[in-house]
Amino acid sequence: MARDREPFDVEAMEGDEGEPEVGRHRDVGRACLQTSIAEVERTAPVTVPPDAPVARAVELMRARKVSAVLVVERARARRLVGIFTERDLVTRALPARGWAKARVERFMTRAPEALRARDPIAYAVNKMTLGGFRHVPVVDDAGRPAGMVSAGDVLQFVVELCPEEILNLPPEPELAVHARPEGE
Repeated sequence: MARDREPFDVEAMEGDEGEPEVGRHRDVGRACLQTSIAEVERTAPVTVPPDAPVARAVELMRARKVSAVLVVERARARRLVGIFTERDLVTRALPARGWAKARVERFMTRAPEALRARDPIAYAVNKMTLGGFRHVPVVDDAGRPAGMVSAGDVLQFVVELCPEEILNLPPEPELAVHARPEGE
């Protein structure tokens, strides 16, 4: 993430004592519209061909510590044809007999919605919210994977926009989990 730039005027947000004003939601929204996906730290693409066994996709996800792989055609163009996520594994693959040896194309989400690196991060938030996605592939102009934006990437971006407000929140005792006394 581009940590050395300020996407908006900090002085315009400060109160009389130079303290940041609470409620910068308009500025966060503006930053989401003005900041491209290329400027946000995102996950490098992890890819598999459609005929890869599901076990191989899962192995890659575990080894690379990602929760989705992009499925690309074997042809020279290597264009995006699908996405296989943890959700696909749990809801589609695991209930099927012989899932580990089955081809990933059997359980992947075909023709996933994708964005370009030049698109604003707000577009990714929109797709995630309306589509219920946790991952949005990023492709180049030829449709080849260039990365992936996850919900975690977006959350990290928002935290970096207003770290004082988020990271320095006072404790909320009413939200704490209290153990019941024994015998109740």
